[in-house]
Amino acid sequence: MAGKMLLAGFGGQGILFAGKMFTYAGMLEGKNVTNIPEYGPEMRGGTCNCSVIIDENPIGSPLVLEPDILIAMNLPSLARFENAVAPGGKIFIDNTLIDRETTREDVDAYYIPATRLAAEAGIPKLANVILVGKVIRESGICSMEIMDKVLEKVVPPSRQALIAPNKKALEIGYNFE
Repeated sequence: MAGKMLLAGFGGQGILFAGKMFTYAGMLEGKNVTNIPEYGPEMRGGTCNCSVIIDENPIGSPLVLEPDILIAMNLPSLARFENAVAPGGKIFIDNTLIDRETTREDVDAYYIPATRLAAEAGIPKLANVILVGKVIRESGICSMEIMDKVLEKVVPPSRQALIAPNKKALEIGYNFE
């Protein structure tokens, strides 16, 4: 598992939580990791993105200028970051909220109606985790087994009832065709 990721959307969509999930996955596998969150002063409703690097080698800079993986949960994020993705990279787009396709032909693009799938499954706040599941399947950045362990680490003890819905969201994303 190694990669440079950029996760982007509006504050309140769980971008930072998804970034934390990938960061912990790297840590549990003994990799070097960085996680740099960036958000506007508005937080909920403002722009938000998170850069994550997972690597076996020491990480020289935490900046992700050319991600291998982009998760875009809103149109402004896709517009801002799609051209930064490395050729041969992967772009994961929540096409419930983004009504256009990527303009890139040198990347693999995945269109997942994550917000709609989450609402239909009765877990409307977990579109971000559905996208995490799809990233796991298509990139191999970590295993579902590792991500199950991650949920036990990142979900606070007072909110343990949220582990099962998060696992359900991971499975929905992983199994989405």
